[in-house]
This record gives sequence, structure tokens and C-alpha cells, in this order.
Amino acid sequence: MTYNFSKIEKKWKKNWEDKGAFESFKTDKKKYYQLEMFPYPSGRIHMGHVRNYSIGDVVARFKRMEGYNVLHPMGWDSFGLPAENAAIKHGIHPNKWTLENIADMREQLKEIGLSYDWNREIATCSPDYYKWTQEFFIEMYNRGLAYKKNYAVNWCPSCETVLANEQVVNGNCERCDSEVGKKELDQWYFKITEYADRLLEDMDKLDGWPEKVKSMQKNWIGKSEGAEINFKIKDFDNELNVFTTRPDTIYGVTYMVLAPEHPLVNKLVKDSQYEDTIRDFKRKLEHISDIDRTSLDT
Repeated sequence: MTYNFSKIEKKWKKNWEDKGAFESFKTDKKKYYQLEMFPYPSGRIHMGHVRNYSIGDVVARFKRMEGYNVLHPMGWDSFGLPAENAAIKHGIHPNKWTLENIADMREQLKEIGLSYDWNREIATCSPDYYKWTQEFFIEMYNRGLAYKKNYAVNWCPSCETVLANEQVVNGNCERCDSEVGKKELDQWYFKITEYADRLLEDMDKLDGWPEKVKSMQKNWIGKSEGAEINFKIKDFDNELNVFTTRPDTIYGVTYMVLAPEHPLVNKLVKDSQYEDTIRDFKRKLEHISDIDRTSLDT
């Protein structure tokens, strides 16, 4: 006997669809929410997606067999740079490119036979979705959790856009291969430090998580307890604010180092013999990653 996959799989996928086998419903059964990360619809499904989503599908099917009412949705992380950059690369409007990719990827996932409740499908580029993120932003702003500040970011001069650290490969833009530098921009930020204590306390509730992973998360949150000390700068009206976890060692301070982007740097060297040297040094560091800048080998 041979396995006629095109005939057999087509039959059962139709059966699942007709019966709504994977839809979540109102019931007294215990609820289980199975969610994998939403893909970027900037291309097509590849084997990395298949590996990720098939593992999640195994869990969803297993929980259904255990008697759970499983909510297993799929959506598209379609509002942002990946989709926009892909559209620029192919010379197609982002809306057209993104929606066509979503349609193709949806059919690919259905072909695999994954147990998604397609009635729950969302796309983050849809106004029906991002109206809620806009409302969340307004609420955070009103509560002092969203604020603006000037900060140095990764900047691609060719794409004319900000890049995440992951989008910078060997100092170049991953899309156009242009050299990436630092540029100070006035941007919006979320005050995630407001939740540092809560995140750290709730880490103990993560049963089954490897200690190594929890330790990494704690280090990423990076909470430190200490004091802020203001040092007067000779011949200037400004003060230098320094955070230290060891204020008891203050009398042993012999010097301080300012980051090249610190707003006081330009003021301290203005019209001095060091101005040109410092300006050249800052320009050089614009094209060095944060990791390389803090490396002992640099």
C-alpha cells in the first residue's frame, strides 16, 4: 500500500473544517491557550516556521485529547519594519505586498494541517487591531508610562530608518548592506522600569523554567540598588549625576568617564584644544557596535 497524501489529507482537512474541529467554544471544560509567535508576512513560510508551528500544534492536539477546550489562534506580525522593508525591496506598496503574503502563508499553513481556529485570525496591520494598541499607548501616556527623550540609535542612511541591534550584521544593514551608524533622535519610550520589581517577584512563579533562563531574565531586567550622587564640575555651572551601588566608596573616586553621547561632552570641550579630537573620536564610535565599544579588546 502507498500513502496517497494528496487524497487522504485533503479529505481529513475538509472534515475538520466542516465540523469546526479546532474551534474554541463555550463549554464547562477547562480552558487552555496555545499560542506560538506570529510570523512576519514579509515573504513565504519556510522550514523554520514549520518546525516552530508543528511543535505548538502537537501541544494543542494533546491538550484537546486530554479534554481541554483549546484556543489555538494564528495571526500576522505585519505592522513594522520587516514588512515595510520587504515592500521597498520589491517595489510594491506595503499594503498589497503584506496582504498577498498573508493569503499565501495562510494557505501554506492550512496545507500542513495545523489545528488553528481560523475564526480567531488577526493581523496587526489591520485598523481593527492597531486601534487597540493606539488606545493602550494613550492610556500609558496619560499614566506617565510613555515619554519622549533624545537618544542615539542605529541608523541606516540608505533605508533612512532606525534599526534594531538584530538588524545590524557586522556593522551593516541586513537589508541593503549599507554601513550603519549612530544618530540621535527624539523618540518615544515605555517606562518598563516601573515594572522591574513586579517582574522580578513573579519570576518565582515560573514553575518548570530552567534556572539558567530565569537568571538571564533577571540580568536583563538589571535592577540595582544604590544612590545617585551629584558631582560639581570645576569652572562649570553643571553637575555630573552618577549612580553607584557603593556610595561608601565615594572618597576613593579619582576620575569619571563620560560616554561620547553624554550631553555634557560637547560643552566641556567647546573651544578647547581637545574639541577636534573628541569630535573625530565620537564620529568613529558612531560605526562601532555597543558590544565592541565595551569590549576590552577594542
